[in-house]
Amino acid sequence: MNTQAVRRSAVVDLGSNSVRLVVFEGTSRTPVVIFNEKAVLKLGRGLTKTGRLNDEGVGMAMEVMSRFHAIARAMHADPFEILATAAVRDASNGPEFVEALREYMPGVPIRILSGEEEADYSATGVLCGVPDAHGLVADIGGGSLELIKVVAGGRTDARSLPLGVIRLSDRSDGDLERARLLVEEDLSQVGWLDSLEGKPLYLVGGAFRALARLQIARLSYPLNIIHLYTLSQTEAREMTEWARTSPRRTLERLPGAPRKRLDDAPYAATVLRRLLRVVQPSEVVFCVDGLREGWYMDRVADGVVDTDPRDTVAREMCARLGRSAVLPPALIKWTATIFADSDAIFDRLRREACWMSDVGSYDHPEYRAEQTYLRVLRMQGVAFDHEARAFIALSLAIRYESEASQTMLDPSRRLLNEARFNEAVVLGLALRLAYTVCGGALDLLDGTAIRREADRVILTLAPGRLAVRGESVRRRLDRLAQALTLKAEIEEG
Repeated sequence: MNTQAVRRSAVVDLGSNSVRLVVFEGTSRTPVVIFNEKAVLKLGRGLTKTGRLNDEGVGMAMEVMSRFHAIARAMHADPFEILATAAVRDASNGPEFVEALREYMPGVPIRILSGEEEADYSATGVLCGVPDAHGLVADIGGGSLELIKVVAGGRTDARSLPLGVIRLSDRSDGDLERARLLVEEDLSQVGWLDSLEGKPLYLVGGAFRALARLQIARLSYPLNIIHLYTLSQTEAREMTEWARTSPRRTLERLPGAPRKRLDDAPYAATVLRRLLRVVQPSEVVFCVDGLREGWYMDRVADGVVDTDPRDTVAREMCARLGRSAVLPPALIKWTATIFADSDAIFDRLRREACWMSDVGSYDHPEYRAEQTYLRVLRMQGVAFDHEARAFIALSLAIRYESEASQTMLDPSRRLLNEARFNEAVVLGLALRLAYTVCGGALDLLDGTAIRREADRVILTLAPGRLAVRGESVRRRLDRLAQALTLKAEIEEG
């Protein structure tokens, strides 16, 4: 591929703890990351006492930023910007540091974000994947904690507090009890927090992600994806107590433990625990998308912000991996009559499954079901929560001849309740039947229909479609009827 034919953009998030370069490809409602590299500089270490950036971190920064500059330029990224946050914003030698960076990276815009701007970008990033988010976004970094309301796609009441994990550790001299008192005092100054009681709490930032990663490992959770990992308030409260009180050695033994973040975890847990007490959220949602994705939506993809991210991912997967972009709408209509009494959540899942129903068409037949299941369960799509991934993956595995009892489907069995699991199986069987009837060709699906009555599921074939009858069609219709505990019937005419 000609690398200059596709637009690329890049942003450096220069934080108090780490610096990260992300390169995005294309202009899409769902950011496509083609490069992502982080270096831990701890620029904010000691800032509370000295008022200056950490000298060791400053020295390392020049080498790291030179590398990032070379990579972004080699990838023809435009725009390419550097966003500096709390440490650079608050340090007395911050302006001097920025001027030195400009010498290393001539022509590259360097912006020192205010706390409010940082919060706004973080909220925009959350809305990138959760466009209907309504609650509190909390973005924790090394130097600061940004809080901002999200309501109906808008952002209001941004506030920045000196509660980043590095700064909190410095302010408390490493004493967690003192840290708790500092958190309580600072949060008490945000008068609007209690107005969000009972709303979701969206967590952004590396230290919060570390808590999620530890919890996932601790519980042997079936999906090692942090984005949209969701806990109830009770589960989150228990997690924070565990993270605050567990010896470091206990955390280190967990598989995939984020070792560079283990010192930060107790402070992140202390901040989160107090937020839980003040906000009393309906649920806690971990979000990978934050400041960088917010920048992307604001600077690169603002023209597509009103499109639905899940629908976009489903259609893009269909276009990239399927055989037909015209069959899915027909499948949506064809399957609707079987699920006339379904709820809105299921209807959305059904439509998305129909769009993605042929993404395994070019895989090896022996591994098609497994490959499709894992592809969908672990897909990059920013807006799919874990239950949606588990549901659609299960439906498509069944569509590709998997049996519901197979052990490879255990993640869906754990992530879905029994009713949703069974609905996914029935949808998969309906799609299996549809593809058997038409072979993936819209012309053959036209003139056929399926409907559900009190005691029967009926496949109707118009006179011009009688040729699609066969043992395989009958067998798959019988299997669908069995799953619905109904009789099967083929109706001609």
